Parts: sequence; C-alpha cells; structure tokens
Amino acid sequence: MLRAHEPPPFEVVRPTARSRVVLVCDHASNRIPEVLGSLGLTPSELDSHIGWDIGAASVARHLSALLGAPLVLSGYSRLVIDCNRPTSAPSAIPTVSCGIAIPGNEGLDDAAREERIRTFFRPYHAAISTLLHARTRTARSTVEGTQPVLLSIHSFTPELLGVKRPWHGSLLYGNDARLAHAFRDRLRKDPALHIGDNEPYRVSEATDYTIPVHGEAREVLHTAFEIRQDGIADEAGARAWAERIATIARDLIV
Repeated sequence: MLRAHEPPPFEVVRPTARSRVVLVCDHASNRIPEVLGSLGLTPSELDSHIGWDIGAASVARHLSALLGAPLVLSGYSRLVIDCNRPTSAPSAIPTVSCGIAIPGNEGLDDAAREERIRTFFRPYHAAISTLLHARTRTARSTVEGTQPVLLSIHSFTPELLGVKRPWHGSLLYGNDARLAHAFRDRLRKDPALHIGDNEPYRVSEATDYTIPVHGEAREVLHTAFEIRQDGIADEAGARAWAERIATIARDLIV
C-alpha cells in the first residue's frame, strides 16, 4: 500500500538505547497513504483528534530524549488502521468516528482489511516486540539485568460529545495497576493537577492491543498515559509533561 517515496509504517527513535524503558505511541501520526487519498475527509477533519492523538508524539519524543529510551511511533493515522485495537474489533478500521463518517473505510472486504493489517499494524507491533524481547533476553542472561518497562503515550480531548473532561492526565491499566498507581500517586502530589485513574478510558482486551499484548502477556511493568490535549498542544506543554513524567520515572524505574 506504500509507494517507494512514502514513509515507513513506523519509526523507531534511539533504537540502540540501552534503557530498560520502551516507549510507544500508537496514534502518533495523521498521515494517510497516497493510495487511500484522504479517506473522503477534509484536512481539518484529519487534523482533528479523530485522525491522531494530538501532542502525544511530541511528548513521547521529548521523553525518549530525557530518559535515553527507545521509542516506537506509528507512521499512519488511526483511521487507516488503529494500532491499539484488536484487528477483529469494529473500531480497528472505523467507518464512523465521533459522528464523522469515514467514506474511505466503507465496504472493505477481507482482503482489503488484511492488506492494511499486513502493511501497517503488524510491522509496528513487530518493532515493539523486538525491543522488548531484546531487553527481556538481556535481563535473563545478566546478573545486573532488569526486566523491560513499557510506557504508552496517548492524549484525549478536553471535551467529547458535549461532556467536559476535568482530568489534566490519567493513568490507564487493565489487570496490573502497579506502575499506573505508582505514577498516579506521585502526580497527584501536585495540587495543580487533576489526575485520573482509568479515565476517560480503561484498558481491556476487547478495546486495546498494546498494553494487553506487550505488557500483560509479557508480564512486564507497564502503563498507558492519557494527557489532555490542551496541555500538550504546543512544544512547551509537551516538554513540560515529558519532564514531569521523566522525573518520576527516574525514581520509580530507571
């Protein structure tokens, strides 16, 4: 689905970094491959939160630099295929998002869906698996080795369908809340922040892929950050959040 001049389906920043932390950003880009045109959407619709997690990639890049940790970023829009959804989920290739129809996703047959999975979804997750596997192998073979830690960076809208969201940020988890609650408790010490717990979303095997597959199934420490988009819409805000997370991470896991 990708022409020779188009970017690859994922990007790895600092691939040789030796930190035990592995950072991922499932919704880093709003790019659409040329073969799909615009999916029938306007530029403003693609630039909105339905196309990507606004500000999340900037936070993740700053955090990668601050922690000296590898980072895997998705290369194409969640509207092409959502890299944080089981491929069998209806929302993996949505036909409607927040009330906006996605004409380019209508009527896809099994072959068309499989082509998107093969081109975008599998390579992205293979890159994550490679980084985690290398760290797990090192941890088992050296006395000083430690298990990898998975941190997933997301963002959410200040308001959705008329409902305001009061949290500045939140920690998401499924069956293992250890790291999520450790970060939550530290962030809540800042009186200027309203920090949620599994808000405005929560991790489940029905609606999520990255944390259940790369975190829970591997039995490594993990959590997903959700940061409100108005706090990271510019580089100053993104860097401030990255510094906030990095300061705590250095105490907890680095």
